[in-house]
Amino acid sequence: MAARSVHVKRVYEPSSRADGLRVLVDRLWPRGITKQKAKVDLWLKALAPSNELRKRFHHDPELWPDFRKAYAKELNEPEAREALKELRGQLMERPVTLLFAARDEEHNNAVALKQFLLKKR
Repeated sequence: MAARSVHVKRVYEPSSRADGLRVLVDRLWPRGITKQKAKVDLWLKALAPSNELRKRFHHDPELWPDFRKAYAKELNEPEAREALKELRGQLMERPVTLLFAARDEEHNNAVALKQFLLKKR
């Protein structure tokens, strides 16, 4: 069976049927949104970048290539590999939307994770 599609969306945007399984990939719960409104199906904290990496990057587009490289390295650590295995299993069954809270919709861990997943296929 082929893998389904991967989407990326801010957790603050309304959910839709096209989202498929909604997976939050941030380490902390997003501010100002209830669990009911977020409609998160699965929260994979292990796929979030470390606090150290997140703080070092701080959504600076100039650091984006370095962030992606360091984040990919973190995704190869044992805890993250287990979460990736679970996520890939879900992708075999249905579309998945990776949810994030950052304001920058182009330079965030969910975008980097999607690129990592597509590269590893």
